[in-house]
Amino acid sequence: MQGGSISISSLGGIGGTHFTPIINAPEVAILGLSKGAMKPVWDGKQFVPRLMLPLSLSFDHRVIDGALAARFNAYLGQVLADFRRVLL
Repeated sequence: MQGGSISISSLGGIGGTHFTPIINAPEVAILGLSKGAMKPVWDGKQFVPRLMLPLSLSFDHRVIDGALAARFNAYLGQVLADFRRVLL
């Protein structure tokens, strides 16, 4: 594969909770996925079990503005939280 600008790295099969993926030049970003786990999350009334997937985004600040990368990470989290929206 050639000409990519972002790649994905996963530690899900190995375990671990968070890591900092290293960008593969000449790409400008890499998304790191860790192993998902059920965690208690407060919904305003009670704790409910939710599947949480740790995400880590490394990016080249010379090319990508930090605010844009943060918005991308937040958007990706929203999409993954309710994947049914993607199918509509």
